[in-house]
Amino acid sequence: MKYHIPVMLKESVEGLNIRESGVYVDATFGGGGHTAEMLKQLGSDGVIVAFDQDPDALKNKIKDERVIMLHQNFRYMKNFLNLFRLAPVDGILADLGVSSHQIDDPQRGFSIRFDGALDLRMNPEKPLHAAQVIKDYSLQKLINIFRLYGELDNAALVARRIVEARNEKPVTTTAELKEILLPLAGRGQENKFMARVFQAIRIEVNDELGALTDMLAESAGLLKKGGRLVVITYHSLEDRLVKNFMKAGNAEGNVISDFYGNPVRPFLPVNRKPVLASAEELQVNSRARSAKLRIAEKTA
Repeated sequence: MKYHIPVMLKESVEGLNIRESGVYVDATFGGGGHTAEMLKQLGSDGVIVAFDQDPDALKNKIKDERVIMLHQNFRYMKNFLNLFRLAPVDGILADLGVSSHQIDDPQRGFSIRFDGALDLRMNPEKPLHAAQVIKDYSLQKLINIFRLYGELDNAALVARRIVEARNEKPVTTTAELKEILLPLAGRGQENKFMARVFQAIRIEVNDELGALTDMLAESAGLLKKGGRLVVITYHSLEDRLVKNFMKAGNAEGNVISDFYGNPVRPFLPVNRKPVLASAEELQVNSRARSAKLRIAEKTA
């Protein structure tokens, strides 16, 4: 089985506007599809620094002296680029989706289709996992993550049902969690509802929005003038963050003005509206359906 089919491969790599001797970052290496495509356009002096926090991704390392592979979260990008004296760089690409490999492994707990351990860690070496969130979080904390990260209208009801269930017996598998919560889903909305439940827990376990905010904030200082930031998002929470940073350089999207009242923008969006997967791509990769591609260029 293929580790991962990269989403909008051609469009995202084209968005980097690659220079043959440039230095580029693949912030989410995964199966290496984006890196492999980038290498086709790089000359012998080009460099790609690839990050991935999942140790399974290291098995896909590309044997090419132009690639530096790091088992790290992309939120630490600045530290490692400075360590290797490669900053500033010409482009940064991040595909924020869960890889097909992670989804299709029942023991990782990412899919509602399989029964497996309640895990949901992008990096299995990290201590916090989904079963611990379900077991230890207070009622109010559970309400907050389902409301903020799952955007569930009935977040309080979901949280109370979990607390009631765990008081009777531990909830440790995806099937057990589904059995508890499916009665709360609207008719015909079961899959969408459970997907949002799992999304909320996954974001909490991996601090996904915090890591993304750190990476985006660092990218402005890491890119050369004219360098490109290319990001593929899969849900509204991360897409809103990316859109705001590309518009204004901050998570809130508030444009700051200088002393003379001129707007100060570290990025200039290349595409005003996000690029979506083509009909042809959706026929072979349904997981691209929710993907949005945004591209921005570093200003002076």
